[in-house]
Formats: sequence, C-alpha cells, structure tokens
Amino acid sequence: MSVRIILALCLICLQTTNAAYCSGKPDPNAKQNLNPIYTASPTKIKSVVNGHLYTIGQPADNQFYIVHVWGTPYDMGKAHGQLLDKRTNAMINSVWKYLEEQVIGAINSTVHIFKPWFLKDVADFGLDAALDLEIEITRPFTRKAFFEEAQGLADGSGADFKKILRIHMIGELTKGDCSMFGAWGKSVPVEGSLLQLRALDWSVDGPFKDFPQVTVYHPIEGNGHAFANFGWTGWIGSITGMSSKNMAISEIGVTFPDETFGKESRFGVPFTYLLRDILQFDNTIDDSINRIANSQRTCDLILGVGDGKMGEFRGIQYSASVANFMDDVNMKPTASWHPQIKDVVYWGMDWLCPAFSQTLSRQLTKHYGNITVENVIRDVTSITQTGNLHIAIYDLTNSIAYLANAKSTNQSGPLYAYERSFVKLNMTELFNVIPPEENST
Repeated sequence: MSVRIILALCLICLQTTNAAYCSGKPDPNAKQNLNPIYTASPTKIKSVVNGHLYTIGQPADNQFYIVHVWGTPYDMGKAHGQLLDKRTNAMINSVWKYLEEQVIGAINSTVHIFKPWFLKDVADFGLDAALDLEIEITRPFTRKAFFEEAQGLADGSGADFKKILRIHMIGELTKGDCSMFGAWGKSVPVEGSLLQLRALDWSVDGPFKDFPQVTVYHPIEGNGHAFANFGWTGWIGSITGMSSKNMAISEIGVTFPDETFGKESRFGVPFTYLLRDILQFDNTIDDSINRIANSQRTCDLILGVGDGKMGEFRGIQYSASVANFMDDVNMKPTASWHPQIKDVVYWGMDWLCPAFSQTLSRQLTKHYGNITVENVIRDVTSITQTGNLHIAIYDLTNSIAYLANAKSTNQSGPLYAYERSFVKLNMTELFNVIPPEENST
C-alpha cells in the first residue's frame, strides 16, 4: 500500500467533472491484529513549572511520551519545550530536513508532485520564503495564541521559532490516505454509546514515527477546557485528539475529490488549527458544526467530529467552497462501493477510493451490532490496512482512547500501526492530573 505524499500548497482551483479514483487496495491476504491491548498506567518521569512528563507502554513495543502542560499559551509551550528540549529540537530539525529532501526530489523529478507555482517559488526564493509566505497568508485567520505557544516552545527548548512555524504549515502542504468512522445506535452493543475511528495513513519513511506523543493541555480559566493532542513532540496543531467534553476529531486529506468539492483556497485558517480549536473550545457537536460552517476554509478534506455526550457523529465534506455535514442518511459519495450502513458514517482512505471504502464497509457490516474496540483492532483496521502511522479509537461514551503508533527506529515488530499493539488511555484520569507545584524540577 502506497502513501501519496503531495507537498503542495492549497490553490484556488476548479475540480474536473471527470473525477479520478484512487487505485490502491488492501492486500487480500491481510492478517488480523491479535496483539493484546496494553492497559497499565503511565509512569511519571519528571516535572517542571507548568508541566509533567510521563511515559506509557513498553520500550521495545509501543512506548510513547505523555506531556501535561498548564497555564497560558506561552506557559504551556515553554513547559512542553523544557520537558523535552533535545527531543523537540530533533523533531523540528528532522521534519525540516525531510521537507527539504521532498522539495529537492520534486524539483528533480519528471513526476510533478508539487504545484508548478510552488516549485517556482522555491526555486526563486527558497523553501524558507515559500513557507513564510504561507504563514503570512494564513496569519489573519490564525489565533494569536498559536504564535504565543510556538514562542514558548522555542524558548523552552531552544528550537528555532521560525522553523517551528514553518513545519506547522505541513498540514496545508500534504495529504495522507486516512480513514475514519463513527458508529452508534444499533451498530454498537450498547445503544447510546459512540465509537469513533481516526486512522492516519501518512509517511512512515519520514521522521514522525520516531516522535510519538500525547500532549494533554490544561489551559487557564477562560481559555477553553482540557484536551489531548495525539501527535508528536513539538507539534501544537491537531490532526487527532480528544477533549474533556467527550468530543473527538478525525480527518482525511482528499487527493481524489469530485466536482462537489468546488474550489480550494490558500486564504483561510489552517485546518490543523481549526481542529485544535474544536478540541479546546467546543462543548457540543453543534458548536463544531457552527465553527466549521463559519470558518474561512482552505483545502479539500473530510473531517469527522464525535460527541459522546449526545451520542452523535458527523462527517464533513470540507473545502473553501463547501461544508456539508453528513450522517448515516445523507452520507456521500453515493456509490455501490460506499453503501449506507444504519448508524454508521465512514470513509476509507479518500473521497473516491472504492477498494478501501468497500473493504471498510464490509468489515463494519461483518461486526454490525457488535462494533467494539476489540473487533475494530482485530478485524477492521488490520484487514482494511488503514492507519499506518497512527490509529486512535475513541470510546467517547466512557472517555477512553486506544492509540497505536508505527514502529520507531528503536522498536521491534511490524512497521505499521494497524499491525501493532494498542495502548489504552483513561482520558478522564489524564484530564484530572494535578498540576505541579510552583518550584517543581
């Protein structure tokens, strides 16, 4: 299974009516994931002012850091940087090097994975200037708090502030083959409960797999509520995460849209910042619907938002032109390979991706009425072969998350997250961790 890395800024462009389809498909001999779920509690490593550092999981298998931060945006960024200063620098510099290599490869390739104007900008002005331009274009739509947190991260870790901002534009530059579903009602064993999947299929030959981290934010009063970012060290945007309001996000980059997406745009809020705002500020799914509908949107995506309090999930067809909210009745696209399933909304790998969507629908239908975390791990993501970089399964009713990451350089076992063991996270406990004392060291 290939991962399409498309390093290109979102342009204002019309989609053709003769839409292309993704050509990938799961291996018909895919094996079930029979690994046990890791259920032990996190282990505390150290504290600083406004922050705690924990690890969870087994070092050779599924270990990652959990970082807790408190205070203002600047305070939280600084604590993050102080707790993992060397690791933050390594992550930021590794991602920057990776971007440079991808750009050079694209310029020297006959296969143009970049937009022509972007390659020209890089050739004329350099990668730094091209990304700085994107930062300035999106600045009017970006909350000041993101820049404050990035400055705190730089001050706490010693990492380059501008480089931190630049790598956070990667969300607007890349698209991964991801999958999601929301399942409730008669599709799950306990009516009234909600289960949500976020499977991230992205670059496993890049640096991200070596820096997995859950960052738990505890903002000051008046600046939102506690939430958790499932990502990497030094990463402050959101692509995967869950909030203390029993809400969670999913996301798919759309490489194969149809004409219903309309136009893309460079001028708007970076979607990783919008998704973070959903986690940090929204109390209900209705808040998120209003936020998305009224935002200045950019590139083609499918978003997912679940609300465990209300037992509701919505998938969102997202672009500069449209924000269409879908449940199990009006789910699109309408196709034989993407059949409706009562009380389930899902997409496999892309908007127009028949083989993966069909396999995902088949596995969900196989377990209909008993779609559980255990069955999803064993027989849904593994057979669909989705979630190579990381997978989050959210039990939003019980405020529990299950996370698997791709094999890092120093770990053993299979490479892809969907083949590896998951770690159980009691999110209620994480959101209620006690802050450090003022003179913590």
